[in-house]
Amino acid sequence: VQLQAFGGGLVQAGGSLRLSCVASGSISSINDMGWFRQAPGNQRELVARITSGGSTNYAGAVKGRFTISRGNAKNTVYLQMNSLKPGDTAVYYCAADIRRIGDSVYYNYWGQGTLVTVSS
Repeated sequence: VQLQAFGGGLVQAGGSLRLSCVASGSISSINDMGWFRQAPGNQRELVARITSGGSTNYAGAVKGRFTISRGNAKNTVYLQMNSLKPGDTAVYYCAADIRRIGDSVYYNYWGQGTLVTVSS
């Protein structure tokens, strides 16, 4: 099982980016999926989370600017980031709780990070 994240880059303040993350492999089911970020010198923090049923929650700093969603196949999660600020600069990681085929429990998987840089 692996998660692959795409879509980071350099954008000016006020601009938008869309991150994508695809889970692949021997997957039986996926529960929560989410995005985290880590800025230099800071701890990794939750940005947004979405359940298998579509319920969402957001960090206060991004509420109203970022939108998390899942694809129809439920193995993809997106993060639409609008009105970006220099403070949003970080490496963004996707994560998911996944049950592999043949397993009875869910494990937490992480994708590789994708760098988002917002210039002022």
